[in-house]
Amino acid sequence: MFDSAIIQVRKMKKTVIIALGGNAISPKNESGTIEQQFKHTRESLKAVMHFVRLNYNICITHGNGPQVGAELSKNELSMNIIPPLPLNVLVANTQGAIGYMIQQSLQNALYMEKTNREVVTFVSQMKIDKDDISLKNPSKFIGKVFSEKEAFDLSKKYGWTIKEQETGQWRRVVPSPNPLYIFNGKSIKHLVDFGTIVIAGGGGGIPSYNTENGSLKGIDGVVDKDKTAALLGRIIRANEYFIITDVDNIFINYKTDKQKKINKAKVSEVKQWLEEGQFGVGSMEPKIKSALYFLKHHGKKVVITSIDKLKEAINGNAGTQIIKD
Repeated sequence: MFDSAIIQVRKMKKTVIIALGGNAISPKNESGTIEQQFKHTRESLKAVMHFVRLNYNICITHGNGPQVGAELSKNELSMNIIPPLPLNVLVANTQGAIGYMIQQSLQNALYMEKTNREVVTFVSQMKIDKDDISLKNPSKFIGKVFSEKEAFDLSKKYGWTIKEQETGQWRRVVPSPNPLYIFNGKSIKHLVDFGTIVIAGGGGGIPSYNTENGSLKGIDGVVDKDKTAALLGRIIRANEYFIITDVDNIFINYKTDKQKKINKAKVSEVKQWLEEGQFGVGSMEPKIKSALYFLKHHGKKVVITSIDKLKEAINGNAGTQIIKD
């Protein structure tokens, strides 16, 4: 069995990093029960199995927005009874829970394919700069909406930073520092190269920094998951990067009379569209920047598409493909 595994690894010529959005597992229009999340996880991984059949080395990362939002709500509902957990622990909790769902669902799918490839999940810490400017100016809104009085009372009690998102709507804000390095990156690459399917960097990873004595310390913050995915792709030296989102393609002049679907584009074209402000700041822009970073550092191809179009996109017949000039 060991010899056959070695032969199987040698046949694998491409490495792919696959980024699954958190909404792919817990859509916005559902309550997000664990049964629903398992169902959507299995559906998502049917598409991912196409990479298995093509003998890719595979690393999967995922969002956790709906899931960590639910955990924050539980914190807020029970904070007068049970001491709330810090955000960095909630990110770790959701990494483990989503990793478990993906790992179990994928392992079952591999079993049905009669392959002996294994799946592992890393609870991933991301190194950030302790002097990152975002740490002094938190801007990422998370959790429930409160009245001004409720928000200030909670801020005083728990040391939260709060801001007004819209008139009369106050929410907690946390830092969103840039990821510099993923701890255990060498171990992840080693396993991916061997043929193990690795789940890592979930939810952007847990933001951590080195203290003066060198020890690690987590902070309450949210690392941008798209930046983490691109960095992870660079670390494992992936050839291809697939961003799975809720649209089949990217567009320019979106929702106008001049809307145009983009099937294939070069880096120089995408950079121009980015400068023109063609991509939504809170939606597609982070994915585009992630794609450009990946292609700048070793990557050969980025594909942005939906789960439904993934099989066709692998074959170059769907989605938006971004390549170097």
